Amino acid sequence: MRYLHTMLRVRNLDVALKFYQDALGLKEVRRIENDKGRFTLVFLCSSDDLEALKKQPPTRGAPLVELTYNWDEETYGEDRFFGHLAYEVDDIYATCEKLQKAGVTINRPPRDGNMAFVRSPDLHSIELLQKGEPKPPQEPWASMPNTGHW
Repeated sequence: MRYLHTMLRVRNLDVALKFYQDALGLKEVRRIENDKGRFTLVFLCSSDDLEALKKQPPTRGAPLVELTYNWDEETYGEDRFFGHLAYEVDDIYATCEKLQKAGVTINRPPRDGNMAFVRSPDLHSIELLQKGEPKPPQEPWASMPNTGHW
C-alpha cells in the first residue's frame, strides 16, 4: 500500500490557494474541473516532492493535498472539512476482502475494480485505489450496495 493524498474541502478556493500556495509554499500540480458534478479538485505538492512526483503516473502522484471546492455552497460541520486519506493498493479486491475478514465495513465497494472506501474506528474516510488499470468488475463486489457513508 502506498500513501497518495489527503482530501480537504474548502469553502473559497482562492482563499484556500492563497494559504496553501502563498503561505505554505505548496505547488499546484493538477486541476480537475467537473461541470457535471459542479466541483473543482486542486492537487498540491511540496517543493521537495516535485521531482519524485514527475516519475509517477499523473493520476497517482504522491504525496499530495487535494483541495475539493464544491461550486454550490454547502454547510459543513467541522467534521466534514477533512475529506479522506487515499492509498494505492496492488489488488483492490484482495485488500477489501482482507479488510472485510478483519471486521471492517466496506462502505463503498470496488464495483468498478478501481475504487473503494472504508472508515477508521474514528470514522475517518479512507479511499483505496487500484494500482495501474482498474480490474474487471467481479462479484461479490460488482453488485454490493454502499453501506453508510464515507
